[in-house]
Amino acid sequence: MKELDYAKMGMRIRQVRKVKGWSQEELAKKCGISMSFMGHIERGTRIMSLETFVGICGALEADAGELLWGEVHPSDAVLDLWETEDKNAGHRKQTDSYAMYVKIMKSVAEIMSEA
Repeated sequence: MKELDYAKMGMRIRQVRKVKGWSQEELAKKCGISMSFMGHIERGTRIMSLETFVGICGALEADAGELLWGEVHPSDAVLDLWETEDKNAGHRKQTDSYAMYVKIMKSVAEIMSEA
């Protein structure tokens, strides 16, 4: 089984954040965490919860596999969920959260199958 390299994962989070032109403070606010903790995440010196990771993926609109391993393996079914247009904002948020969890679970399943 592959081991997570938190420094590399933090570097990938930082790269995506910078491409968006956001400061650490902006991303931290979007994720509901402190700027200090975001700095630790980007340096790989602290381990975040799954909930925080999902928040970062959602805020950055990044694939979990991309941030975890630097690999992108999108599923058409998951992408279809992301592209679903719904005028009800509450329903849209639930759909986005569900799609993110599905992406994370697929990444975890791929990791486990490599073991």
